[in-house]
Amino acid sequence: MTERRLRLGVAGLGRAFALMLPGLAAHPKIELTAAADPREDARARFAAAFKARTYPSVEALCADPDVEAVYVATPHQFHAQNVITAARNGKHVLVEKPMALGLDECRAMIEAARNARVQLVVGHSHSFDAPIARTAEMIAGGTFGALRMITAVYYTDFLYRPRRPEELAADSGGGVLFNQAPHHVDIARLLGGGMVDSVRALTGAWDGSRPVEGAYSALLTFSGGAFATLTYSGYAHFDGDELGDGIAESGYPKDPDAYGAARLLLGAKTPAQELALKNARLYGAQENPEPAGPRLHQHFGLLIASCDRADFRPGPKGVAIYGGEARSFEPVPVPQVPRSEVIDEFHAAIFGGTPPLHSGEWSLATMEVCLAMQQSAREGRDIRLLHQVSTAR
Repeated sequence: MTERRLRLGVAGLGRAFALMLPGLAAHPKIELTAAADPREDARARFAAAFKARTYPSVEALCADPDVEAVYVATPHQFHAQNVITAARNGKHVLVEKPMALGLDECRAMIEAARNARVQLVVGHSHSFDAPIARTAEMIAGGTFGALRMITAVYYTDFLYRPRRPEELAADSGGGVLFNQAPHHVDIARLLGGGMVDSVRALTGAWDGSRPVEGAYSALLTFSGGAFATLTYSGYAHFDGDELGDGIAESGYPKDPDAYGAARLLLGAKTPAQELALKNARLYGAQENPEPAGPRLHQHFGLLIASCDRADFRPGPKGVAIYGGEARSFEPVPVPQVPRSEVIDEFHAAIFGGTPPLHSGEWSLATMEVCLAMQQSAREGRDIRLLHQVSTAR
């Protein structure tokens, strides 16, 4: 039996949408019905590609009676406002990470969805990736004993990709704590059971021309006794994908000769020239060709989960299991549709009555950890957490 297609409206045709588009366009459970964006060229391209209606504002999109759900992919500082508008118009909402810039905004989003009796899911984060989910299943199964430690490390060129000015300011959701830490924290919370007790972190902002946090290292303790260390650098020196067989975060093979491309492209560009580079990467500005090579699972760098009797290393092809006397590898099938895990969870919440893992409450807890990392680094102390939720709900 063919499953009911969800009539989806898109709020924001920017970079996040461009990355999500291959999955949305190919997924049999989604019908791209409408979109909102201030750029006329993006609206025209979307309308032609999907025979869909377009609007210059999110408010107009949310008022469309044919739209059942809204994917909010606007800049971070608008997430709360846009989600609340969608919910008040009776639309289910899938919102990009970070959920919002503060916990009060997160609470307001949750309350709006609850009052309207609509589903609220936050993603994409890499905790949706199938090898991470399989690792979580094996840990929860108990065969290998209790989880004791999580080690996650990723080095990228994040800070030197073309940015709008607000993306280089923490107050408007710029930097790695709002953009990249949600991936790490979501993964660690999923594997660790969700309940983080405390956070101690240090951050780095080492380039005066890009004055925002570009690196972090954090220690998370969990209520069950496990702990996690999360380290990230976006300063475009060491390439963390070298630790993952040269597979990029997107799941496609990386060209080793492209090392340094981000810094070379940025060069000595003026802010206006950098903004032009940023706009050239958005949907509607130019064609974005599919990367070359076979597509594997998306990932977020090196991750090792240590249990009493084995270590697990999820990666682009599956999960490596390092036991006491032997090691093995469990391949995990790559979904035919990119990021289908996100879409399936959202669809099941709406039509199947399945409570989503990546709910508003879950994502508020993730943001609490990310904000605690920032606070810990600034104040030089441990931060106790108050709003965590368990995976066993």
